[in-house]
Amino acid sequence: MAGKAGDRRSDELVSLCEPLRAELEAAHQARERGLAACRRTIRACGNAIRAVHRRDDDLAGTLTAEARDALREAQTALGPHPRVAHAGFLHDAEKEYAEAMLTAALVAGTPLPGAKEVGIGVPAWLCGLAEAASELRRHLLDRIREGDLDRGEQLLGAMEDVYDLLVTVDYPDAITGGLRRATDALRAVLERSRSDVTTTVIQSRLRAALEQRWPPSEAPAS
Repeated sequence: MAGKAGDRRSDELVSLCEPLRAELEAAHQARERGLAACRRTIRACGNAIRAVHRRDDDLAGTLTAEARDALREAQTALGPHPRVAHAGFLHDAEKEYAEAMLTAALVAGTPLPGAKEVGIGVPAWLCGLAEAASELRRHLLDRIREGDLDRGEQLLGAMEDVYDLLVTVDYPDAITGGLRRATDALRAVLERSRSDVTTTVIQSRLRAALEQRWPPSEAPAS
């Protein structure tokens, strides 16, 4: 039966909207906590990767643990609010954490932790793997500059193995979280790294051949 003319909806609207307002406020607070924790995660992961390149394993481990704690805080805060969790910043933090963990394992030559072990989603793990392989370029160049060509070739091989795997993961970006773009970036890094290693190998062989032909004590005067 229709209400009387002039009836107001104020009380009805308030009773309907108050629970919704409470739900939105909870989501907002979760977003603020999660976003701050994700930022801490990303910052700690970046510093951990730099420590790996400097071969400061103790500092890298400390920073990775710090990143893990911050990430778990973000995941806990955002868990009850999936729409907020899927906004993108949690995926980025998980990806960075995977990158830090996988970079350390690739450099150390230890088994790679899987997505479940890292505690993140599959798309974030795959994207983190792609970026970890790209990070190996810096370590590769550092080892070559030190004259450790064998180690440089090993790192290049690891980059190639990762790329060969990732190109077989052929799903839309909406499912993989932008993996195709990360894989394309890895391909460019891999090609430059392969060129650098090839050039260094050729130079090393040429130097060895010249030294065999003209030992240093018998080298012709310039």
